[in-house]
Amino acid sequence: MSALYIFILAMFLVSDISCRRFPVKNKSRQLFLSRRVVTDSREFDGGVLVDENGIISGIFTRESIDELTFEDDYTLQVIDGGDWALMAGVVDSHVHVNEPGRTSWEGYVTATRAAAAGGITTLVDMPLNSFPPTTSIENLKVKASTAREEVYIDVAFWGGIIPGNEMELQNMIEAGVIGFKGYLIDSGITEFPNVEKDELDNIFSTLNGSDIVIAFHTELPITDGNDTKCENCEVPDPNLYSTYLASHPPEMELNAASLLASYIPKYDVHVHVVHVSAEGVIPILEAAREERIKAGSKRWRGGVTAETCHHYLTFSSEQIPPGHTEFKCSPPIRNITNKQRLWEYIKERRIDLIASDHSPSIATLKGPNFMTAWGGIASVQFGLSLFWTEAKARGLSLSTVSHYLSSGPAHLCGLQNKKGTLKPGLDADIVFFDPEASFVVTPDIIFYKNKLSPYMYRVLTGKVMKTYVRGQLVYTDGIVIDKPQGHLLINYNALFNTTTATTQHEPQEPLLRNNNMLPIATNIAVPTKSQGDLQRNDNVPPNTRNSAGLIKPQGQLLINDNLLFDTTTSYPIMSRRLFRTYL
Repeated sequence: MSALYIFILAMFLVSDISCRRFPVKNKSRQLFLSRRVVTDSREFDGGVLVDENGIISGIFTRESIDELTFEDDYTLQVIDGGDWALMAGVVDSHVHVNEPGRTSWEGYVTATRAAAAGGITTLVDMPLNSFPPTTSIENLKVKASTAREEVYIDVAFWGGIIPGNEMELQNMIEAGVIGFKGYLIDSGITEFPNVEKDELDNIFSTLNGSDIVIAFHTELPITDGNDTKCENCEVPDPNLYSTYLASHPPEMELNAASLLASYIPKYDVHVHVVHVSAEGVIPILEAAREERIKAGSKRWRGGVTAETCHHYLTFSSEQIPPGHTEFKCSPPIRNITNKQRLWEYIKERRIDLIASDHSPSIATLKGPNFMTAWGGIASVQFGLSLFWTEAKARGLSLSTVSHYLSSGPAHLCGLQNKKGTLKPGLDADIVFFDPEASFVVTPDIIFYKNKLSPYMYRVLTGKVMKTYVRGQLVYTDGIVIDKPQGHLLINYNALFNTTTATTQHEPQEPLLRNNNMLPIATNIAVPTKSQGDLQRNDNVPPNTRNSAGLIKPQGQLLINDNLLFDTTTSYPIMSRRLFRTYL
């Protein structure tokens, strides 16, 4: 018996050593099939082959699939979508997640789950309305520390431009922000003040020649102050949408676009205009782009681009009933003639991309008064269906949808070599989309936090059936897979200035935009102490701006950091998400 026991123990040890020294890898590939494979230029019957690392290794027609051969040590998982369209995942370059600080409005868990349900595989978080906003490297650390265990899809970040933070911009570029957003008018958030005209030269000079985007909320005040008012209102009832619309005439956008266009010949910087509402903005930017291209610019679209949003392409001002402030946004939804003109630009490919501008808030900030209600429309979950509903009715193709919702945003963010289309070498971010299905928007199907929506009970055409991020299923048949699988598309080494440890939620090769940065090491570390992201859920946090206009959280957690986070290592003992449940 003793000899048998020794023999079994010896075999177990040898087996264990063998498995640890010579691991048997399951080299599994995936073959996604569809009768409607959609790229941004064509549709065909075929498939997409994905390697064991979640990278597209081949695009095939149905005829060529039969000729595929594999090595003996590979297994092949076939995922056949039948008549469902097989498309590149949506890249939404304009999302306000609001965490940390205003997580009663939205958070990374709810926003990225909703995005996954909507076929979005990458979103880019705006620098506001979180508290603190992403206006410094320290504030970016706070945001990344908050998001790192909570994202169900990939997330990149915009930095913010405010008066006095020019010295922070280079550090944020090195940390991997895809660009910077600023306001030419009051943002509505005290900790994110707008830039003035006399500050623009300094901003453009700071970023001149860099491979980075400057995006602007392009409205200028119509009065000497930095506010708006209703002029020539026939019926100045604040519960009427026409009252609010009159307070934001198209001239506010046109004047701001003309101002930005005057800087484009003087500086080599990519200028992007977010959420174009007034159709007259596009010709102004086109003229500036043409001049820059004539001058020899090799940038994508001459480095002069613009986006519009689903709400401007879906609604017109004539449809908005009194007191329904879920329709309020800035700039505002305009009349039917303006909407039709935007669609003409879409058909002519004169607009560069379409984004959601998902900007939710709590119900108490709405109310019936359009002049005092918070402006912002929540829609991140429904963008693909919203655009297809309107595009299909106008005879446009799914390739057009992919062009505007995936390829265009990926180029804007410098992610075109990783995201945005079905192409060998890119991430296998894939969506199965049923273009013939329809559904009704109801509160019970919404994944984002606040169920306020101007699309409520609206019938939409086209339904997301399955969403994959790097070949991993994250959403299927109304269910988000209950495990965050997203990556933060940042430079961890530059952001946290350490090179000692990695976690399962961080990519071994961080996905960076094309910003002329040197290659970085793949070792990644996390902060050894709390960065102050566990804040109260206040809707209006205190204004703690310092002399440079930056935000520095002043509060402290009355806990034992050493015991809770074990600062002798770089791994938290308890995840931040789990810890929040106890707070």
